[in-house]
Amino acid sequence: MSGWWCRISPSPLLLLILISALSPIVISSIISGGNPNYGDALSKSILFFQAQRSGKLPSNQTISWRFDSGLSDGSSENVDLSGGYYDAGDNIKFGLPMAFTTTMLAWSVLEFGRHMPGGECDNAREAIRWVADYLLKASSALPDALYVQVGDPVADHNCWQRPEDTNTARNVYKVTPTNPGSDVAGETAAALAAASLVFRHIDIHYSNTLSTTAEKAFAFADKYRGKYSDSLSSLVCPFYCSYSGYLDELQWAAAWLYKATENSSYLDYARSVSLEHECSYHSEAIAKFREQAERFICSVLPNSPSITVQHTPGGLMYKMDGSNLQYVTSSTFLLTVYAKFLKASNKTFSCGSVTVDGSILRQHAKRQVDYILGDNSKGMSYMVGYGDRYPLRIHHRGSSLPNLKLKPEAIGCDDGFQSYYSANPNPNILIGAVVGGPDQYDEFYDDRNNYAQSEPATYINAPLVGILSYFAASFKS
Repeated sequence: MSGWWCRISPSPLLLLILISALSPIVISSIISGGNPNYGDALSKSILFFQAQRSGKLPSNQTISWRFDSGLSDGSSENVDLSGGYYDAGDNIKFGLPMAFTTTMLAWSVLEFGRHMPGGECDNAREAIRWVADYLLKASSALPDALYVQVGDPVADHNCWQRPEDTNTARNVYKVTPTNPGSDVAGETAAALAAASLVFRHIDIHYSNTLSTTAEKAFAFADKYRGKYSDSLSSLVCPFYCSYSGYLDELQWAAAWLYKATENSSYLDYARSVSLEHECSYHSEAIAKFREQAERFICSVLPNSPSITVQHTPGGLMYKMDGSNLQYVTSSTFLLTVYAKFLKASNKTFSCGSVTVDGSILRQHAKRQVDYILGDNSKGMSYMVGYGDRYPLRIHHRGSSLPNLKLKPEAIGCDDGFQSYYSANPNPNILIGAVVGGPDQYDEFYDDRNNYAQSEPATYINAPLVGILSYFAASFKS
């Protein structure tokens, strides 16, 4: 089963994109004893994406228990859709979370890449290129269609197989003018635009290809409006339903295209969508975006009078019963970026009577990350392979089944459930994977069948890459 996917309110995100161009990179020089090893966690969080790869694996693949898979994806439509990432513990390629993952990885590099230790920036770029290549393939039929999914999720979730053995239907699904998907197409546009910025000074031809394709995807998303979960129905729901509609993705995409192209029409579009989305606001656009961003931040800070987010007894933000850490990492990324902005601009804002500055946001963000890395009542790191104690029985097919080196024979659809229900630890350590996390009482059950808590996902890790980069430079263990 895939974890439920939640994204943060779009208007704060739009503001943070715009202000990132105005604020210099400022990293705190505070050194505090007893900090987690953020650099080690960063390396592992990026390495995780190798284990999620689909397609022909490169010669420098470090995760040696993974092998080629999905090489014929797209063949039923006479298109090459090999590559990309499996979203979580299953063997499906869902376009919406894959695109969001891409955007957040790209933003992490753009915002904090210069402070990544060693060769981690190169590793992060490699993770972005792997998925951006796939999104270009998925966009190859524009303006007539955008490919948004490979694999039947119901059939796949009824099997417990390695990606290398998958023999369930690899059907290809697309959105079209008559069956639109403005949300997934808008997210794809944002991902391609953000990735184009990552490669602008490294590979200008590739960057231009990404940017041009992003504009095509955006035009498609805007012209043919509709939710892709309406068009594809049970093929994407309840896995990645579009609960909030598609205007947020259109605004999000327009903001990234403005950053990528410097074409002011995209900024005008983002402003107009904001008015369409929240018609009661008529103040000057940038000020409104900042107001919305700060309203969101006030909703998550523990001492704020307008807090709407629960915290566990141990201090972890808690929003949902399934895969809560996706919410935590995305929200914490926003806190971290806004903390950087406030410090660079020497600004504060108020949550009622509480004055908020960059240090307060940084402190709360750090508390969330430290909790994930093991500073909690159970002494449990929720990143696999980090620390002395971490989940051993995660809900992940490839990790839980013997790999091809140990068992070269194919594992059938039903045969893998023997491993699924086993009490033994997973034989393949999914280094860097962050699982769904504990419940509202800080309780965690290390059980494969407990997918709400034990399943990792690319969109949990992607925002964490940027946060860990920031903290690796800010705090020394």
